[in-house]
Amino acid sequence: MKGDFDAGRFSRILAREAPDAVIYADREGVIRFWNGGAERIFGWSEKEVKGTLLDCIIPENLRARHRAGFEEMMRSGKTRYGAGEVLAVPALSRGGKRISVEFTILPFRDEEGHMEGIAAILRDVTKRFEETKALRRELAKRGG
Repeated sequence: MKGDFDAGRFSRILAREAPDAVIYADREGVIRFWNGGAERIFGWSEKEVKGTLLDCIIPENLRARHRAGFEEMMRSGKTRYGAGEVLAVPALSRGGKRISVEFTILPFRDEEGHMEGIAAILRDVTKRFEETKALRRELAKRGG
């Protein structure tokens, strides 16, 4: 092994190359980081979405609710979701295709503790979600 462990390099490679989507949005909801996993899951390159609002991945009927919750979290510094809690929601991929994602969030604060943005790690669970729905329908047909 060459030299000491480089935690900064490790973190950069992990965030950029992770198979799950890693997205960072500033306090205005503007995308500032979009990794290769996000490109694969959502279909847009980092160049296409960097500098745009998170709205591009949020279904239109959920945008107002998301925006209100996001703004409240940025204002108060508090979230309804505990550390490590996995959230499951619909999302949009390129072309408006609706997918199902599970994700966790990580608030970013400045030195004074004020919110400066949020990172999310997201996984596409569309296939599992569809399989579960199909199983439930089959059980309902059988009276289960």
